Amino acid sequence: MSKTYRIAIIGCGGIANGKHMPSLNKLNNVQMVAFCDIISEKAQEAANKYGKGEARVYEDYRELLKDDSIDIVHVCTPNDSHADITIAALEAGKHVMSEKPMAKTAADARRMVEAAKRTGKKLTVGYNNRFRGDSQHLHQLCLDGELGEIYFAKAHAIRRRAVPTWGVFLDEEKQGGGPLIDIGTHALDLTMWMMNNYEPKVVLGTSYHKLSQRENAANAWGPWDPSKFTVEDSAFGMITMKNGATIILESSWALNTLEVDEAKCTLSGTEGGADMKGGLRINGEKHSRLFTTEVELNAGGVAFYDGETESAPDLEMRLWIQAIENDTEPVVTPEQACVVSEILEAIYESAKTGKAVYFD
Repeated sequence: MSKTYRIAIIGCGGIANGKHMPSLNKLNNVQMVAFCDIISEKAQEAANKYGKGEARVYEDYRELLKDDSIDIVHVCTPNDSHADITIAALEAGKHVMSEKPMAKTAADARRMVEAAKRTGKKLTVGYNNRFRGDSQHLHQLCLDGELGEIYFAKAHAIRRRAVPTWGVFLDEEKQGGGPLIDIGTHALDLTMWMMNNYEPKVVLGTSYHKLSQRENAANAWGPWDPSKFTVEDSAFGMITMKNGATIILESSWALNTLEVDEAKCTLSGTEGGADMKGGLRINGEKHSRLFTTEVELNAGGVAFYDGETESAPDLEMRLWIQAIENDTEPVVTPEQACVVSEILEAIYESAKTGKAVYFD
C-alpha cells in the first residue's frame, strides 16, 4: 500500500483556503494534520474544515516543525517569510511547497535552493499557471519543437483596475514589491518554462507610481488607500538571454489599457508562434501560406457534455505529491524559481538606478 503523507499548512489565509487546502483535500494519500497562523482563529477554522484525526493548531511554526510525523509543509505566508520558514522546514526533514514568488529577495531564494540541496528534501514553488490546460498543451508543443527556437517572447500580467486591497499586497516591506512580484512573477515563470531558457544576460526595467495615489479610484475590490499603497502600480522589463533571445515582461494592477491579459505569454520561434489571447492560438507557415490554428481544449465533444478536466490547482497538488512518492523532480524546480526571482529583482534595481543590470 502507498504511504499516506502527513501535511502541515503554515499560513491559513487566502491562498491556502483558495488553492492548497481544497485541492489537497481531494487526494486519497494525504492528510492535513497541522495548521499554523499568527491569527490562531484562522488556523483553527482551517483545522475544523480540513483537518484529519486530531489535527493540531499552532501560532508559531517553529513549534509545528518539531513534530517528526509531518512529511510535507506548505508555506502560504507573506513573501518576506517564505525563505526562513522554508529553510527551517527543510532542515527539520520536511519536503516543502512554498507559495510564489519563491522569496522576497534573490539572496533568500538562493538560500532556499542551497538548503534543499543540503538536506536532500524536495522543494517546489506554487507557480500554478503551469498546470492550466492551455499551458500544459503549449509546453508539450514547445518540447516537441513545434515552434523551433523561441527567440522572442512577451510575458503578460496586465490588469486594467484590479489592485488587491486586502492583506499585505500594498506593503513593500512585507511583499518586496507590487504587481511585478505578485502577478508578473507568474507570467515570467510561464514564459521561461515554455522557452526552457534560464540564463539571463542583461535586464533593463522601469516601474511606475502613476495611479497609486488616486483617491476613490475605480477598482475591482473597491478603492485603495493611497497612504498604504507603498509599492509600484506598474513595472516593465526587457530581458536579454545569453543565447540572444529577448523577453518583454509587462505587469500592472492598474493601467489605462484595454489589452488585459494575466499569466499569459506570447512566443515567437523559428518554426512558428503561439499566444494565449482569447484561447490558445498557434501560427506559422506551411506550403508558402500563413496559418493560424485555434486549439480546442474542451474535453467534451458531444451534446450536453463538456467533459471532465482536472483543475490547475488539483493537477499541481497531485503532481507535487507524486514527485515525492516517486522521488522525481517536481514540475517547478527550485533552481527555475530562483532565476525568476533574480530577474524580478534585477528589474526593480534597474528601475531604481536607471541602468541595465548584467548577470555574470
